[in-house]
Amino acid sequence: MNDNYLYQFGKKVYDLSSRTHVMGVLNVTPDSFSDGGKYMELGAAIARAKQMESEGADFIDVGGESTRPGAEEVSPEEELKRVIPVIKALANEVAVPISVDTYRARVADDALSSGALIVNDISAFNFDKEMAAVIAKHNATAIAMHIKGTPRDMQKDPHYKDIMAEILQYFENAAWQANVAGIKQVIFDPGIGFGKTVEHNLKILKHLQELKRLDTPIMIGVSRKSMIAKLLNSEDVYDRLEGTIALNSVGILNGAQLIRVHDVKEGVRTARILDAYSKVE
Repeated sequence: MNDNYLYQFGKKVYDLSSRTHVMGVLNVTPDSFSDGGKYMELGAAIARAKQMESEGADFIDVGGESTRPGAEEVSPEEELKRVIPVIKALANEVAVPISVDTYRARVADDALSSGALIVNDISAFNFDKEMAAVIAKHNATAIAMHIKGTPRDMQKDPHYKDIMAEILQYFENAAWQANVAGIKQVIFDPGIGFGKTVEHNLKILKHLQELKRLDTPIMIGVSRKSMIAKLLNSEDVYDRLEGTIALNSVGILNGAQLIRVHDVKEGVRTARILDAYSKVE
């Protein structure tokens, strides 16, 4: 057991070093790249969350704004209207910790007051300077992701001199911000597909062990991403399961403690097999 990876989420305590943990994606948006519009209705969102919990999800991540490449921004009011009713309902309907996928402090504040325990911020506190203080105020956990640019422009022409060195420096800064604000639990996500080419993404997965020096749990999110379509020459967003499993397997073998997935049952099974393999001397 690694005590640094012993994280408390409300009444639940997870040793994130003991096995691979799985975060299920619940997008309550009309335009997310793979499941936009499917869970906009409250009943559908609750049913999907319960299904993910029954399939073994350790967390459920609720998002009210698409951050796919080129996505248009929604107003804070619209984001709140989408996520708060769902989070309030899920706080009573499921036992696993709820995360809110937002970069806005105002949305995070309301979500944490409504029962969320985690803020998954794609900007690692950089898009909204009040974010770190809000997370600390609620004694919540932060997932801080690396992004180069914004969802509007991040894929236009991303360049790095040394991608792993830049991500490490970025996370060191995020860790400093979290520490100053008083955030006690942070998880880092290298941001597959957020300001990266396919080659960049593969390099991150291959060299994921380099992030170990941060001594902080690492989450990866490769599920159904466009890099799979490019590698397989298939544009069908629902034809990316094998690619997702393969990339998650690489990530787990190279040190990821958490995987964020749309297909929870398959993600959990992938994790169990890889965990069993990793435990063999």
